Amino acid sequence: MLGQSLLASGLKWQKLERVYMPFMEYEAVIGLEVHVQLKTRSKMFTRAPYSFGHEPNTLTDPVVLGMPGVLPVMNHEAVHKAAALGVLLGCEIAPRCKWDRKNYFYPDSPKNYQISQFDQPLCLGGSVEIEMEGPSRNVMGAHRHVQLTRIHLEEDVGKLTHFTNDSLVDYNRAGAPLCEIVTEPDMHSADEVFAFMTAIRNAIVSAGLSDCDMEKGQMRCDANISVRPVGETKLGTKVELKNMNTISGVRNAVAYEIKRQVFAKKNNTEVIVQETRRWDPVQQVTQSMRMKEESHDYRYFPDPDLMPVEISTEVLQKIRAELPELPFDRQRRYMESYDLPYTLTSVLCPDYELSVFFEAALAATKGKGEPKAVANYICNELLRDLTAAEGEGRAPLAESVITPAHIGELVALIHDNVISKQIAKDVWAEMSHSGLMPATIVEEKGLKQEQGDSGELEALVAATVADPKFAKAIGQYKDGNDKALNSLMGPIMKATQGKANPAQIVEMLKKAVDGA
Repeated sequence: MLGQSLLASGLKWQKLERVYMPFMEYEAVIGLEVHVQLKTRSKMFTRAPYSFGHEPNTLTDPVVLGMPGVLPVMNHEAVHKAAALGVLLGCEIAPRCKWDRKNYFYPDSPKNYQISQFDQPLCLGGSVEIEMEGPSRNVMGAHRHVQLTRIHLEEDVGKLTHFTNDSLVDYNRAGAPLCEIVTEPDMHSADEVFAFMTAIRNAIVSAGLSDCDMEKGQMRCDANISVRPVGETKLGTKVELKNMNTISGVRNAVAYEIKRQVFAKKNNTEVIVQETRRWDPVQQVTQSMRMKEESHDYRYFPDPDLMPVEISTEVLQKIRAELPELPFDRQRRYMESYDLPYTLTSVLCPDYELSVFFEAALAATKGKGEPKAVANYICNELLRDLTAAEGEGRAPLAESVITPAHIGELVALIHDNVISKQIAKDVWAEMSHSGLMPATIVEEKGLKQEQGDSGELEALVAATVADPKFAKAIGQYKDGNDKALNSLMGPIMKATQGKANPAQIVEMLKKAVDGA
């Protein structure tokens, strides 16, 4: 096996690309099955609650445990949220869908079957817009749509924890509402898979349908991978990958598996068979688990205890009206309407909470501030403070003492020349500590800019222009470089403790230099 030979030689998959590339005569074909746990108050077919972090087997009831004589009752909220996901991704919502039993015998399914949807799923078609990495972090990459096959709704299974000699099962998760998003075999690289997982997570979280926390099992992914000679249309033998619990882990696993299959085909080291493999994030290899099942192995049949589901046009219209815009649509709007650069929109737009904060802060300026100034304060100062407060990761936005009103008022004060950008730094430091509004801080600390042609300011400007160390900068200004005068600003602002009006200083400097 390639993975075993790599381990024996001490090589990791990252080095494999350098050793065995290029594999240009082969291409990968990849489809994903993404499982997303919907954010609902109770489970899919019972009122038993579900949330992460409880003691094992404390969130169960007779329905979850499959006791004799119990009957499932459908969770309407889960159906509406699944339909909302379909609308969000441009799917056709089936006017009628039904429930099926997927039969298999495994400890994580106490009933020995899972209630799912087979031949009549809730959502058909649709697509997910993805962005590939650009030539640099400051440049937008290429966009395209990955096509979806379907989205169906089902109940989740329990969680198995394996030890050396035994395994334990926790049924807390069993029965939670789960959407399975199935793509077409429409991706061809690990980077596309990474872009897809990032895009669909951002879209779902923005819509409030799920938190998609992969570490909590709220979003899981299976990848189906095959390789074939470039130009061939027939799909190769499909291998399914499981046990990937981070988006970067999905990318790494797919990248390794592509290389493993291509190496096997080029060197005839093994026959690629249809199987399920697990990803070992420590060894950075895939390992065989079992032969892949076919749909007939699950013996699907309609669930006799549940009626089919019909969603009316009126309900769909209500769902559509309540959904927010997709992150990439929001990004295009910010770039076109607010003239924000990609560097700022790529931070704001994937985070729906941050986007709402930005728009509220912009409204709080009451038309007295540039959108770019507001975005800069959020993306740089606010996020820096939140990251510093958390140590690792980022503290929740709700925990910040800085509100949209703080940023809006601060930007308006700068716009009205009440304070300079330099003084604004001191105001930010104080309000992030005390929570006081910027205007209050400026008033209490006497930070307002000094206005007018005071003799003191004119003397400072004259002394600075006469200082020999600024002769080079003055010469550059006279040669047509207006920005050269910026180097003369520092001593003047320092002498006035930052209270002088920068625009006024620039005008006085130009007048003094031109008259010299």
